[in-house]
Amino acid sequence: MRLRGLSTRRQTWVATVTAGIVAAGLMSAPAADARPAPEPSLTTMSIKSPPGGANVRVLIFYGSAAAGDESPLVNAGIEAIEKIGLSGPADQRFKTEATNDASVFTNETKLGRFNSIVFLTGGGDVLDPEQEAGLEAYMEAGGGFVGIHDAARAEPYSDWFTGLVGARPAAGGPTTAQRAVVEVGDRTHPATKELPLQWKRPDKWLNWAKNPSGDVHTVARVRESSYQPGSSANGWDHPMSWCRDYDGGRSFYTGMGGTVSSYDETDFRSHLRGALLWTTRLAQADCKATITGNYQAERLTQPNQPGRNDQIGEPHGLVTAPDGRVLYIGRGGADSSQPVVTDWNDPDIGKGKGEIHVYDPKTKKVTLAGALTVFGNKGGGDELIKVEEGLLGIELDPRFEENGWVYLHYTPHSRINRDTRMAERRVSRFTLDLATNKLDLGSEKVLLDWPVQIHSCCHAGGGMTWDSKGNLYIATGDNNSSRFSDGYSGNNPEPNYKGVSFADARRTAGNTNNLNGKILRIHPEPDGTYTLPEGNLFTGEETDEGGGKTRGEIYVMGVRNPARIFVDRRTDILYAGWVGPDAPAPSTTWGPAKYDTFAVITKASNRGWPYCMGNKQPYRDRNLPDPSKPLGWYDCDHPKNESPNNDGLVNLPPVTGNNIWYSPQGGAPDFPRDANGVPSYQQEEATYGLPWLKGGGQAAMNGPVYRYDATSTSGTKWPAYWDGKWFVGDFYDADQPRNAVLTDPKTHGDGGLPVHSESLKKIVPVGNDGIKNLMDWKFGPDGALYVLDYGRGFFTSDAKSALWRVTYTGGGPTPAADQLARGAR
Repeated sequence: MRLRGLSTRRQTWVATVTAGIVAAGLMSAPAADARPAPEPSLTTMSIKSPPGGANVRVLIFYGSAAAGDESPLVNAGIEAIEKIGLSGPADQRFKTEATNDASVFTNETKLGRFNSIVFLTGGGDVLDPEQEAGLEAYMEAGGGFVGIHDAARAEPYSDWFTGLVGARPAAGGPTTAQRAVVEVGDRTHPATKELPLQWKRPDKWLNWAKNPSGDVHTVARVRESSYQPGSSANGWDHPMSWCRDYDGGRSFYTGMGGTVSSYDETDFRSHLRGALLWTTRLAQADCKATITGNYQAERLTQPNQPGRNDQIGEPHGLVTAPDGRVLYIGRGGADSSQPVVTDWNDPDIGKGKGEIHVYDPKTKKVTLAGALTVFGNKGGGDELIKVEEGLLGIELDPRFEENGWVYLHYTPHSRINRDTRMAERRVSRFTLDLATNKLDLGSEKVLLDWPVQIHSCCHAGGGMTWDSKGNLYIATGDNNSSRFSDGYSGNNPEPNYKGVSFADARRTAGNTNNLNGKILRIHPEPDGTYTLPEGNLFTGEETDEGGGKTRGEIYVMGVRNPARIFVDRRTDILYAGWVGPDAPAPSTTWGPAKYDTFAVITKASNRGWPYCMGNKQPYRDRNLPDPSKPLGWYDCDHPKNESPNNDGLVNLPPVTGNNIWYSPQGGAPDFPRDANGVPSYQQEEATYGLPWLKGGGQAAMNGPVYRYDATSTSGTKWPAYWDGKWFVGDFYDADQPRNAVLTDPKTHGDGGLPVHSESLKKIVPVGNDGIKNLMDWKFGPDGALYVLDYGRGFFTSDAKSALWRVTYTGGGPTPAADQLARGAR
């Protein structure tokens, strides 16, 4: 039979080498992301695979196009791989054979004895056409390949070999060994799971002519800021080791191993061992998890019918139920056909509908569960006209499947005072009929309420989340105007309406006796009340000069506008993000530029606003009689609230540094500091600790920490690779983040920077027809990612407002359990 138009010689190779590999117990299913394996011939179909046993062998090929003596690098590599094969558990050992004779690739019988082939070769055309055809046939039959360092320079005219190694070195890279930091992002692959998160080592670091990210599965990256990458630098996303299921076989490549000393390193040998275990079929691994073609984004909701919010309101938050239903809320803005009342003399000022919708994956239908009458439909425009109140957050009771309880965070229109321009914010419990998906609005139990000013927009916050102990976390914004402070610290004490300040966040976020600008933590009780868990920032009994000055509900203070929060219930660590002020650049007079912020919060703390931001970068104080005149810099370690609008403690808890902050200039900007710890705020002196981040128009949208469920039978769940990774994003999709990051548990509670990041923009698609305006994202019980796209306007819903689902379609780890060389693992 003729195989896919190959020559007679090549057909013979495919059949004969396949037969040899099957006899060695190496045959596998074809890879989904490479060329399919050749059609089986009668010869291969009649052979059954015996156990691999002691027959597992690795061929080390070190042929070179350059003449000369054997390389010390090759000798070191051969010795290391031989030792790897002889060490470790007995069922992971293998035999090795080294050769520089390329004729091995035209010896069908001999080639078929090897489970994996290692290329230690230098650059150049090391295989003739027949020899390359033999290597191709070997891979098509289910073989394994490991390329090390200069193997990426071999066979420079072969597109197939380029695909095998994944990328080609670029000119202009460094030529000498340098010590650098390797970010080990894959914590599950056998080649990397034993390595440190930040692996510091010397090597000759290659740059790539074309970045392979997204086409291969990257397991480790090199951090370019830790060495001199040369003129062809790849940037923050600089893959250094990767793998893929390729052309019927398994290919692993590492750009490391360019120095003799590499092969003496324990960690580097561990890296090679894991690569060899996978390519020889002694272990399974997932080499598909970050290949972007393995994900599918699907819009679940249709545009609303004209004049109706039957599918979706103004998107503002979602939560997934244990049975797969998705409940999502609309803040309160109507579509453009509905009137917007902005006249304070009108009793309907700002009246809107905060809708709760339910998407059922079984029927693929949307039900409008109910709508609350909220203060929240007041349009955009001037600071004293627009409003961000409304229906702000949703969560389900931990026993939702039994009781149907839904918690809503909202601003009821019935409780506004048009004279004083004050309102009430509340968190209430309602009951959803689990059979009809209808919310019983008469079942409301008000757990918690507090006053907010509504004279001047903005910063309502809104997110909610649970920990494993049944504590409910509630994110509240600083209820403060963005104006009157030139976009720097929101600390202008002067503007007020009828005695209530609306431009001084020291009244709210910096006030220990106020629930705004906080993350609250309470324990809801069955009767609709709540108790206070131990470990909050205050007990509610603290005094200052003889009076009660704190609220015991406060877990975190000093946040500006935290729209999204998430607790990883495996660790009970809180992850939060909040939107910063509006200053486009740092000021030597007033302090840092606008910093949008993400934080890993391991205990009750003060996160700084409006005194300090980022990694404890202070603002300048201002006070009466002239707020335009600066006073001294705030002390982040000993902050004091000396505002005339403060009714809480004067001496505040010290500020804890945050993990991620970004401005229009870049990610994690920092500056030289003087003897008092005050940054210079000279933009030309800034350094940037997180080069994968940049702002501009920016609005931080914190995401979940993914947890892989090995017991789930879902065919669309995201792979185990993502387990423990924290998703951080921005409402906007241009230069702003949409990334999965890893933090170091040893430092993340004290503001340590993330140690690894990778972009999600090709998986959670950006662009006008994608998920352009990210409003909320959470994983469902099926392991798929559910995402709300806000739409293309503001304070309204439009045809692009939608609920999406992003599913994984790449399949499980390879090789299949019944194809492992020594039985299932």
